[in-house]
Amino acid sequence: FLMQTSEMLRKICMRNLVRKYCRGLTAERKGQLQQKVVTSAVFSGKKEGYLESLSQPFLETRLKENDLNPKVLQLIRGENIKYVTPVIKYDRNGFKARERLLVLTQSSAYVVEMAKIKQKIEYSTLKGISTSNLSDGIVVIHVPEDNKQKGDVILQCEHIFETVTKLCILANKQSLVKVVKGSLRFRVGSGKEGTMVFTVGPEPQVFKDKTGQLTVV
Repeated sequence: FLMQTSEMLRKICMRNLVRKYCRGLTAERKGQLQQKVVTSAVFSGKKEGYLESLSQPFLETRLKENDLNPKVLQLIRGENIKYVTPVIKYDRNGFKARERLLVLTQSSAYVVEMAKIKQKIEYSTLKGISTSNLSDGIVVIHVPEDNKQKGDVILQCEHIFETVTKLCILANKQSLVKVVKGSLRFRVGSGKEGTMVFTVGPEPQVFKDKTGQLTVV
């Protein structure tokens, strides 16, 4: 009987401590924890660098709304901008690297070049999000095969865990995130596909190899 009473008191005490902790959380801290839970579900035990990312808080955004070109703001007016980060975009054919911005709103993802919107992906049409199990910052946003889209979007992000987490939370597509090993296929457009190969080497690099594949080291 004493052991049962002790166990009941222990559970009550623990419940009170948890309630006190939760009530004391700021909205910002609560948001951080909710995002980190999603990051854990997507990446824990799957991608290199995940454990090191645990102690690094996510920023609300990497660039402010007023850092965007006024023409871009005018084009996406009416949409609530949630997150902006610099990225490197790789062309789907020649794989040339281009400096771009990834803008995430409440309803869509935009790849932006200065004053131009290069591609818009509505979350409702998103087919998948892929990244490798290695420590690179590559993410592929898979889009539907229709005339509105040029093909899948290949990006390199400095803050890969943060960016992918923000994207899958806003799109409500956590289940569509895949962490792949070795290689992945992406759509180039017009029914064509390309291959991306992930490997380990002495220094990080991204290049088109002799077979025409995009190699990420």
